[in-house]
This record gives sequence, C-alpha cells and structure tokens, in this order.
Amino acid sequence: MPDKVTVYGADWCGDTVRTLRHLDRNNVQYDYIDIEENTDAEQKVIAFNNGKRRIPMVEVGSETLSVPSDHQLSQALKK
Repeated sequence: MPDKVTVYGADWCGDTVRTLRHLDRNNVQYDYIDIEENTDAEQKVIAFNNGKRRIPMVEVGSETLSVPSDHQLSQALKK
C-alpha cells in the first residue's frame, strides 16, 4: 500500500463519490481536496489533464490517475 493517497474532486461529482467509497470500503487512508474550494488544486487537475477539468484525479504514491475505475484504483494501490 502506498504511503500517501490524495483525491482531488468535488462533492457533486458522482465519480468522486464512487472513488471515495471505494477507498473507504478498502480501509485506505487518503486526503481529499475539493477543487471547488481550492483553486491551486483545480489548476493542478487542469494541468494534468491537458486543459480539462477531469475529476477525480487520484495520486497514489508517485502515480497519478484521472477518473480511475475501481479496478484501476485497486491495481495502483497494490503497487
């Protein structure tokens, strides 16, 4: 399990809610940053996604995933 997991998302986003539930079900500790309240985080998401505001963006250790499926997230967590 990676040392640090950070989720960048928004409370209104279904994919963000799904990702947070997946992490909670698997007892994964994470930091959640709402990009609606943090413009620096929003800019980070946009920069990573080539100008698009695609959320959630999840940092798992040194790996960054954009709108990962539950399977993709589980695979990243195993590394």
